[in-house]
Amino acid sequence: MFHVKPNESADSPPPASAQEVFGDRLQLAERYRSALADDGVVLGLIGPREVPRLWERHILNCAVVGDLILDGETVVDIGSGAGLPGIPLAIARPDLRITLVEPLLRRSDFLTRIVAELGVDVTVVRGRAEEKAVQASVGGADVVTSRAVAPLERLAKWSGPLIRSGGRMVAVKGSSAAEEIARDRDVAGRYGIAELHVEQCGSTILNTPTTAIVGTKRGKNSTSGKSSRTRHGKG
Repeated sequence: MFHVKPNESADSPPPASAQEVFGDRLQLAERYRSALADDGVVLGLIGPREVPRLWERHILNCAVVGDLILDGETVVDIGSGAGLPGIPLAIARPDLRITLVEPLLRRSDFLTRIVAELGVDVTVVRGRAEEKAVQASVGGADVVTSRAVAPLERLAKWSGPLIRSGGRMVAVKGSSAAEEIARDRDVAGRYGIAELHVEQCGSTILNTPTTAIVGTKRGKNSTSGKSSRTRHGKG
């Protein structure tokens, strides 16, 4: 059982932007932040120094990625760790069908428990994205997300088999995103990931917008990977 109270925010009230992102589900985001600040630190999923900036640097940073995802799409979050970006996405976008893939038992147990505590419609799968059993279980996704998991060349290798034809890879990255594309474009293409480009999300509400590498899985009925949703704003 987590140390999560219904109205607890772990001594850090949410910024005004959190209300805009999460709306009437803000309380769920507060409870998730409390779990990260407490059990997440104890279990080594979040560094103690990250606690004061959980809202801006982690939770909101992940939630605004929903700007790149269409209504009702299936999302597979690989190497989910503490549930980033999958859980913030699930809270902000209950229309999405989200699966968290995480190989480590300690982390997958945390994810299973926090998903149950929050009551969000999220599936947790313990395993690695490259495993055949995982591919058979969660393959055919509209979108595969990741955050701080691996360089682009490996993300493309792991993500490609899980994405349907015309679906997208959305990898949350830092300032070196464009350099990664230049370096790994050809390798990503070998795994069917094309049209690689950089997107920025949350530019109107975050001090530092979220940077993501977006690529489309080659095949029939390909889409540009850009969502018509503008609720959070896009850069």
